[in-house]
Amino acid sequence: MPEVQMPKLSDTMTEGTLVSWKKKKGDKVSAGEVIAEIETDKATMEWESPEDGTLTEIYVEEGGKVNVGDKIAFIGGEGEEAQKKEEKKEPEKKEEKSEEKTEKPAPTEKKEKETAPPQEKKKPPARTEEARVKASPVARRVAAELGVDLASVKGTGPEGRVTETDVRAAAKSVAVVADRGGAKPQPKPVPSIKAGEGARIQLSGMRKIIAQRLVESLGPIPHFYLTIEINAAPLMAAREELKSAGEGADTSKITVNDFVLKAAVQAAVKVPRANASFDGDAVVQYADVDLGIAVAIEDGLLTPVIRAAQNKSLREISEQVKDLASRARNKRMKPEEFQGGTFTVSNLGGMGIDSFSAVINPPQGFILAIGKVTKVPAIDESDKIVVGHRMSITMSCDHRVIDGALGAEYLKELRHLLENPALLLV
Repeated sequence: MPEVQMPKLSDTMTEGTLVSWKKKKGDKVSAGEVIAEIETDKATMEWESPEDGTLTEIYVEEGGKVNVGDKIAFIGGEGEEAQKKEEKKEPEKKEEKSEEKTEKPAPTEKKEKETAPPQEKKKPPARTEEARVKASPVARRVAAELGVDLASVKGTGPEGRVTETDVRAAAKSVAVVADRGGAKPQPKPVPSIKAGEGARIQLSGMRKIIAQRLVESLGPIPHFYLTIEINAAPLMAAREELKSAGEGADTSKITVNDFVLKAAVQAAVKVPRANASFDGDAVVQYADVDLGIAVAIEDGLLTPVIRAAQNKSLREISEQVKDLASRARNKRMKPEEFQGGTFTVSNLGGMGIDSFSAVINPPQGFILAIGKVTKVPAIDESDKIVVGHRMSITMSCDHRVIDGALGAEYLKELRHLLENPALLLV
């Protein structure tokens, strides 16, 4: 069986951090069983074993960061572990023989060694002692940056392993005195907290990519915004009818957001030129409506995608959204489930936001920002003032793909569907 490599878990991922191993060396694993947590540029995800076998080797320790494609583990079948060890024995013997030959220096070499400066003899032991310290790769890198002597840091990790937290704690304490020779290392200054700052929180891989993608989006993509306010009373009435008909369980109920998603998909079918993206010297118009849904997770967000959403009913969209959102928050998503998408819907109405403008997720042509349903005074057909329900929707458009008239055409169709929700049930 081949060595297991760092998987590419997102379309923009170039490296990953091995957050934790769920299995230890020597454990038997099955295909599809979770064996590790990996932090990508978008999320921390559970990673499943690609095959059955025994986890015979772990090449990357917890906290280690490696490039996509680098080996991280070896899952061996029956007999493969023994074969692997035997293959290592021969070169070791050859090395021993060659060392024996070089251990008998000529008389001139002996004299040169005897007259060698004392400090040159002390270097190898120092390196050996450093190598014996159990520390994660991240801890070693941070120690080098902060000038912390790893040999003097007490590890709190498994089997006394020095972690990044241990190193940073040591750097913040009084100057660390090395055990060897009483030498005092010259640590690099720890970034100080400025006046008024409570803390400095290092960016995770996800936050770095989010920052990068936002700059890539707002910089080169010419955004413009169109906002409509729809009459949400028919939508709320349809929702109440479903509820009174016995469809009220939290796990199965169709929400206002489900209606919005279904309407957004059908509007894209009615106005197919909006379901497109810019690609250098052409505009690519997509055959399917692959709907992205913005889902807030710890330290960022993911956009799971419902593929070919135009072929799914309101109920099917509702069930798939709940499933994708749950697995996104519990790190159980597969890479292909949050890559791509022809446009995205972001709904902050449930968090009490009246209206907002969202940033386009490139290379998509637009994104919809949905606000909450608000009760407002409204004038009915008899010119009487009644309690009305209004919802704000803002469409952020890539002007290279969608101009004002095309965006207005899409929003007109979206309004028609949401104000006549019976059309979404057929």
